[in-house]
Amino acid sequence: MTHPTPRARRRPATPRIRRRPASRPLASALALVFCLIWIFPVYWMVITAFKPRSEAMTPTPRFLPGTPTLHNFDVAINHTGFLGNLVNSLVVVGATVACAVVLGVLAAAALSRFRFTGRRTIMVTILIVQMLPGTALLIPTFLVFNELGLLGTYLGLVLAYVAVVLPFTIWVIRGFFAAVPVSVDEAARIDGASTWQLLTRILFPLVAPGVVAAGVFSFIAAWNDYLIAYTFLKDQDRYTLPIWLSTFTTPATGTDFGGQMAGSVVFSLPVIAFFLLIQRKLVSGVSSGAVKG
Repeated sequence: MTHPTPRARRRPATPRIRRRPASRPLASALALVFCLIWIFPVYWMVITAFKPRSEAMTPTPRFLPGTPTLHNFDVAINHTGFLGNLVNSLVVVGATVACAVVLGVLAAAALSRFRFTGRRTIMVTILIVQMLPGTALLIPTFLVFNELGLLGTYLGLVLAYVAVVLPFTIWVIRGFFAAVPVSVDEAARIDGASTWQLLTRILFPLVAPGVVAAGVFSFIAAWNDYLIAYTFLKDQDRYTLPIWLSTFTTPATGTDFGGQMAGSVVFSLPVIAFFLLIQRKLVSGVSSGAVKG
């Protein structure tokens, strides 16, 4: 009588140890160095805002304030024209973002969802305009606005900002429109949706992350601009905050670095608050809710 041969026991498979590429530590170190170089000016701005004038003007750099003070923030907030220039910036930037987003959505929808003569030419033209440096267009825009009587007005400044940010806004939002399948349009047409309903109720919620990203770019570009505002505005009462920051330097007293850095910190807060407010939209899915249940 033959007995069955016992089966050989299988040895448990040894887990494979994933070895990190040799270049990863080097890449991490380079990334860390890059982050430190990038963040150091911000760090220096913040600590200078808390330094008294004697420490801010010392030839030997001090990386921490010896006697922190809030006097610089009091000087910045009570500096000439702060509240008025803050309102000017909010009005101009709000109008710029609204115009850029509305025009960008309409133009991007037309370029991505419709086929018409000259469509590719318009797209190439938008890309070429985006590649041109802003300073190259400053003098021609100044001459045109001078003839139209728009210099020194909020309208002229808003139109100049919209002209700067609109090409990039259209290009970004168009990419989000192009990512939405055409079947979504066809399904909406079958359900009886008009072109306007298709744009506002179906497509716009799907491209909302792209609209938010374009709005963030428009906000930052208009909020931080100094050159266009300084060139187009004549009345000091209409100055925006970037020009207000330059008023901390006078021939008589020199530069108040503590007050200027405190003003720069206050100037940066709206951008940080705006980004924190809409950051969830930036990471949300493009096609969220695209499929009907």
